[in-house]
Amino acid sequence: MEARHPSESLAVLTDLVLTAETNSLNNLFGGELLARMDRAAGIAAGRHSRRIVVTASVNHVAFNKSIPLGSVVTIEAKVSRAFRTSMEVFIDVWVEDRQSGEKTKANEAIYTFVAVNETGMPVAIPPVEPQTSLEKERYDAALRRKQLSLVLAGKMEPDDATELKALFI
Repeated sequence: MEARHPSESLAVLTDLVLTAETNSLNNLFGGELLARMDRAAGIAAGRHSRRIVVTASVNHVAFNKSIPLGSVVTIEAKVSRAFRTSMEVFIDVWVEDRQSGEKTKANEAIYTFVAVNETGMPVAIPPVEPQTSLEKERYDAALRRKQLSLVLAGKMEPDDATELKALFI
C-alpha cells in the first residue's frame, strides 16, 4: 500500500456554541466537545484508510480552556500515524475571537480508530508519511504512546517496545 500524507486526511469542522450545548457557566459541555472531536477524527480516519472506521479509544483529552457560549469553534483532525489496522488521530481545537478573528488553541485530543470491512473485521490500512516538523513529531510520539498502551495492557513487555513489534500488534 502506498503511504499517505497526514494532510490528505485533514478534516476541519467549524461551528458555533449554542445555548443548549452549554453548562451552568455558559461554557461548552465537555461531552459535546468530545462528540464533535469524535466526528472530525472519524472523518480524518476514513479519509486516510478509505474504509469504514470505528473509534477504538480516546487516548488523551486536555480541556485547557473553556469555550464560552457564542464562540466560533474550529476542530482540526488528521491522522498522525497508522499501524496495521489502527490509526492515531490528533485533534486540535481552536476558538476564534469574533471581533479580531484571532484563533487560540483551547483543547487537544488523541483518538485511535480501527478500519473495518462491511462485517466489522479489521482491515489493513496504508502507512503515514509525515511531511512537516509537527507531523514528524506527532508521528514519532504516536509509536511511543502505542507501545506504552500495549505495555500497560500487558500485551507487550517493556523491554520489547521496539518499532517493529509495535507495528504488528
